[in-house]
Amino acid sequence: MNRDTAKRLIERYFRQLTEGCGNTNCTNEMCASCHEFRPLDNNSAAAKALELFKMNAELCDYHPSISHTIGGNTETDNKMSNKDPCSPTEDFSDVRYLTEDTLCLILKFCEEQGNYNVLARVIGRVFSNAEALMKSFRKDNPNTNPDLGEENHGTSATSSSATTPEENPHKVFDPNEVTVDVNAIRRVYDKLLCIEQVENVLVNAMTYLTPNVELDLEYLDVYESNPDYLNIFIIVMENSNLHSPEYLEVALPQFCKAMSKLPVAALARLARLWSGFGLPHIRRMMETFQQLITFTVVSNEYDSDNLVNDDETVVAATQCLKIVFYASILGGELDREHNEEEEEDSDSDELTLHELLGEERLYKTGPPVDPLENELCIRSVDSRKPLIPFEDFVNDSLNDVVEMDKDFTFFKVNAETKFSFQSCPFILNIVTKNQGLYYDNRIRMYSERRLTALYSMVQGQQPNPYLKLKVRRDHIIDDALVRLEMISMENPSDLKKQLFVEFEGEQGVDEGGVSKEFFQLVLEEIFNPDIGMFTYDDESKLFWFNSSSLENEAQYSLIGIVLGLAIYNNCILDVHFPMVVYRKLLGKKGTYLDLSDSHPVLYQSLKGILQHDGNVKDDMMLTFQISHTDLFGNPVLYDLKEHGEQIPVTEENRQEFVDLFADYILNKSVERQFKAFKKGFLMVTNESPLKHLFRPEEVELLICGSRKLDFEALEKTTDYDGGYNRETQVIKDFWEIIHSFGDEQRRLFLQFTTGTDRAPVGGLGKLKMIIAKNGSDTDSTNCSRPLSQVLLIQHGD
Repeated sequence: MNRDTAKRLIERYFRQLTEGCGNTNCTNEMCASCHEFRPLDNNSAAAKALELFKMNAELCDYHPSISHTIGGNTETDNKMSNKDPCSPTEDFSDVRYLTEDTLCLILKFCEEQGNYNVLARVIGRVFSNAEALMKSFRKDNPNTNPDLGEENHGTSATSSSATTPEENPHKVFDPNEVTVDVNAIRRVYDKLLCIEQVENVLVNAMTYLTPNVELDLEYLDVYESNPDYLNIFIIVMENSNLHSPEYLEVALPQFCKAMSKLPVAALARLARLWSGFGLPHIRRMMETFQQLITFTVVSNEYDSDNLVNDDETVVAATQCLKIVFYASILGGELDREHNEEEEEDSDSDELTLHELLGEERLYKTGPPVDPLENELCIRSVDSRKPLIPFEDFVNDSLNDVVEMDKDFTFFKVNAETKFSFQSCPFILNIVTKNQGLYYDNRIRMYSERRLTALYSMVQGQQPNPYLKLKVRRDHIIDDALVRLEMISMENPSDLKKQLFVEFEGEQGVDEGGVSKEFFQLVLEEIFNPDIGMFTYDDESKLFWFNSSSLENEAQYSLIGIVLGLAIYNNCILDVHFPMVVYRKLLGKKGTYLDLSDSHPVLYQSLKGILQHDGNVKDDMMLTFQISHTDLFGNPVLYDLKEHGEQIPVTEENRQEFVDLFADYILNKSVERQFKAFKKGFLMVTNESPLKHLFRPEEVELLICGSRKLDFEALEKTTDYDGGYNRETQVIKDFWEIIHSFGDEQRRLFLQFTTGTDRAPVGGLGKLKMIIAKNGSDTDSTNCSRPLSQVLLIQHGD
């Protein structure tokens, strides 16, 4: 605990001992409001306050509305606290909490008086006190306010209770239920936020309230003793003006810090509650936290010494944004089922060399499990369509200032003490996340290189710091398969080394270009239709696993290893898989919806069955037995259910038929092939944060690159050599020709120079292209020769 926090707690104990909490029914013997308390002088109270602080003693909530003063009339105070809060008095000083009826009564009184001072005082008193606000706007009373003139929508059709909302001791607590009337709060805010005087009071009350709430949550565990404490955050977040400048300076940052101190169970309750609020309300909350993050980032300067990770406001707002992120997933289209079975690695009792060297934290298998994700039993990959698109949660301002090398260290080593934005990957764009993956891969490469050198010294052998593949062009698949299969069996960790490819009989050092050519040749061979490992769909232009393939599993493991090595070595591959492949790699099974891009014709047929208005049984005459052709064109029958040929498809069971059909096509029929393919992929990536950081569509971008080609960005980042520069006439002519190309010509040019027709993660601006003079021709000679003979274009990482 820091010095300021301790000081504030001791001051609260001192005020409790000298002034009391203001609750005349207080039972805390260490509070001046308790009838059994013996008054202390200031010196004794100060010493006692320090003692209570050390003991972490009970702290009462402060009741400024009914706080008595020394020498005051206690009997009068008792009468005021027990009066009906709806009864009209001149100042409403006896109102201890708010209901919709009470507020409307006060508002009507103020309108008649032409002065809102009374309303402002009551609002300030209740909204600045945790216990008063927690008891406000309950949905316990069936009586509605006839003067509201509005319909109720959503969670409750009743108004809030006007009597003290004491809890029923026999009531069973439902973790998803809240006692606050959200619709009543919204109607109240609609009335209050149009009054300027009340707006200022709300800002001041929130500024006073949140530091005490933060202390209560962090040191007194108030939520565990009273789950209704969550009502405070529900009420405050319904304020639609939280994004305004008045709140952004002080009130909202303090509130986010307090909310981030809520236990995981409370955060999960908030996510479930907000998921049912609908898109406009969830988007408003998302934009509120995003605006605070952006406002804070642009108002400060960050560098390697002053990290954004140390900014408490940005960190707290990001953690609050995570609640909205999961609420958006919960409120959208979900697929919590259809999960692939994960193969658990057998734990060995033997110490690894990493553990002996004290590096186990850097090389532990698998990313950390997010506590909130675990509490909600949900993952981002379970989301088919969130309420808010994933892209809207990315904060560009934050991505510009985060130092990923430092953030990676916090993520892997100091997760308990330092915040890492990789623990909230939804806020990072794919370029930033790819930097984090790059650092992870490079560190593993250096580690394997160091361990190889250590082994070599012990065994007296020549060190081999690279994953070296020597292949023949005419037998590239056989050579690569044999070598990689040997490595995966003898020492799989060698796959974590940096790839180094050598073509037999050819000179050249692999600085990235030879590896790219190797990947390209392997893919051309494997995806050759004559081999029969994959089928090709002419309509979607995508490949799928051939369920009738005669190739052994090692061939499919090879292509999985190739994809893993491409990510690991930051290479782009010219592969064309449907999105379901990447979903399956991240642990999901294929479903009917995945057929839309993998098998579009079949998808339309099954969709027609589901949407058929007539008699399905008589019109279509289908059974739960399906037919497909094998490698030689012969029909093969398969029963989706036992005795499927005897079970007709009807209106009642057609959804089951469609689901089983899709499961067979995407999962069961290719189970052997895909399992081998995934095994090869995981040999390289099983210890990386890939699964934690990236969604399926982002994994596709990592492997295949982007189809968006910005040649303007490529021109800006291109370097020149051999006497060329941006102002050289031949360079100007070159770019003029490139910009005049159509899309197909541009893709062919990119295919020629880089080996793929797609841009890397981050766009073409991330390419390192060098244009150099090919020879020592004079400018006059150059002008008469084709550009291809004048320019030497090099590409590397």
